[in-house]
Amino acid sequence: MDFSEASGLIYAELTSWIRTVIRYVPRLALAILLLLFCTFLARWISRWVVRGLNRISTNLSLVNLTGAVVHVVIMAIGLFMALGILGLEKTVTSLLAGAGVIALAIGFAFQDLTANFISGTMIAVARPIQVGDTVETNGFTGKVMDIKLRSIVIDNGKGQTVELPSKDVFQKPITNFSRIGHRRIELNGGISYLDDMTHAQQVAIAAVKQLPFVLDTLPVDLHYRNFGDNNVQFVLYFWINPSATNAQAALSDAMIAVKRAFDEQKILTVFAGQTFDLKHKLDQEEKEV
Repeated sequence: MDFSEASGLIYAELTSWIRTVIRYVPRLALAILLLLFCTFLARWISRWVVRGLNRISTNLSLVNLTGAVVHVVIMAIGLFMALGILGLEKTVTSLLAGAGVIALAIGFAFQDLTANFISGTMIAVARPIQVGDTVETNGFTGKVMDIKLRSIVIDNGKGQTVELPSKDVFQKPITNFSRIGHRRIELNGGISYLDDMTHAQQVAIAAVKQLPFVLDTLPVDLHYRNFGDNNVQFVLYFWINPSATNAQAALSDAMIAVKRAFDEQKILTVFAGQTFDLKHKLDQEEKEV
């Protein structure tokens, strides 16, 4: 084969390529226009979806994720349609098969991450907890600061934040103290055997009812529950609004109020089950004298 024959073959091959390119120019232009249209459509629809979800959901992570998924889906549809216009149906099939294999591999490699992601999505949709709720879960109690797709952030009230995996929160029991709008507080204590039980009950209930954070729509109850070694033990129940105060502060203020009222009425407060009853001892000494 001489040089002129080789040149002729190269020229013929290049001419065939050029004709093929020219023949595909209309299809290529249509495919590019379709991709541009899908890009514009994906941006517009994703923004519309995000704006709509923002009106009904406060979970920014879920809203942004939904917008991103919508954007990717529309762009993927546009890409497959463009490849179909170019006659690359086999390429579309290969891409779908490859995407399936990659998704399966990623799923096995990041099982915990996937489980947390799915659990976070379910929490955002079902909304068993919301930002601002006071909850107890996985041995931690505090106010929910943020609900992410991968984790839940809780303020434990000690100047610390606890970030729990969404999978643990979704799969284990959750005690929500804010869902019904009020929470019952229990105050345990005891009085001397020499004190009048009915009078002490009335004094304690009246003292707690005067506290500003105690809900007046629900009853304040005091029930005696046991005769201890040196005292009569009781438990006092009252209700608070968790958004107005926290349980620890409410219990502390209630103890102060009850102790002050008992002191004014000369009622001996014995809060520990084994506390020595000094009043009983003094009365015995006075009788002996």
